[in-house]
Amino acid sequence: MIKWQHSWAVNKYWVMARSQRIYNEIRKLASGNDWTKEKETTYQKLLLEADRLVPTVQTLTTAYQHVWGYFKKIATTDEKNFYMHELAVLAPESDRLGPFLAKLALKYDVHYLLQSRLMKTYLK
Repeated sequence: MIKWQHSWAVNKYWVMARSQRIYNEIRKLASGNDWTKEKETTYQKLLLEADRLVPTVQTLTTAYQHVWGYFKKIATTDEKNFYMHELAVLAPESDRLGPFLAKLALKYDVHYLLQSRLMKTYLK
């Protein structure tokens, strides 16, 4: 995997949890597999911009729904019920869903998610 592709794989859900606009801008940068120094500079600036943003209910919901896709067919009934309840009451200042999804990534050994910046945030 090319360095920027690895970086994007690591940062994708973390960016999504902060800004759909920035996520879309990075996706547009990455299209065509034509990575340049200028694109790398723009990418790094977008990551810095995302780092200054605070997740919202909407951005967290979008990111968590994408992450949940890795578990929806293998999760237990209790895990599904917990996910649905926490999604319904999601608030960035009292987020229990992110840490729960990170624990599921560990439990089900989802390597891709375990490498992601968003999940690593909760696994410290």
